[in-house]
Amino acid sequence: MTLDHLSFGTHDISATRSFYEGKLGFPVLIHERMLMREGGAVNHIFFDCGGGCALAFMEWQAVPGVPSDYDSGINRGLGVPSGTFHFAFRCPSLAALEARRHELIAAGVVLGELLDLDPYRSFFFDDPVNGLRLEYTTRLRDPSPADRDPEQRQFPASLALFENASQPGPGDEVGACEQRGDQHGPG
Repeated sequence: MTLDHLSFGTHDISATRSFYEGKLGFPVLIHERMLMREGGAVNHIFFDCGGGCALAFMEWQAVPGVPSDYDSGINRGLGVPSGTFHFAFRCPSLAALEARRHELIAAGVVLGELLDLDPYRSFFFDDPVNGLRLEYTTRLRDPSPADRDPEQRQFPASLALFENASQPGPGDEVGACEQRGDQHGPG
């Protein structure tokens, strides 16, 4: 069994399509409009993010009983730190992760530093339209038995790491792929 798609809300389907299709390069699988019996409509779009998995977004338009002012980024609306609710795209290797990072920087996407989150290496960024936290990652090794035991797997972290993981680091010039090997956190 595998994940088919994740679905999120948006307040701007056109800007969402521009970001996911134009900046991230995810092809559109389906873009439809549901005409609701109750009134109003729902713009619904699916993006192919590879490996048989898709991301979907719904833009609710004047549907009675559906609020128009919800937090499409989820975290802020729930009052939890950025990155608590996020999703990650897996790259098959460290080289592929670094190449993807360079592609996104060239496309103008603001990214955080490359982080060592043993056994993963990752970088985070925010969807500028919907406020969602996203991650690209690769697994450098298989998890060990110690990785499955929270008594053995403990490390210092901070709220600042969660809040700032999607922001370029000090010295992270355009395209610089610096590794911060002493950090653990959102992932």
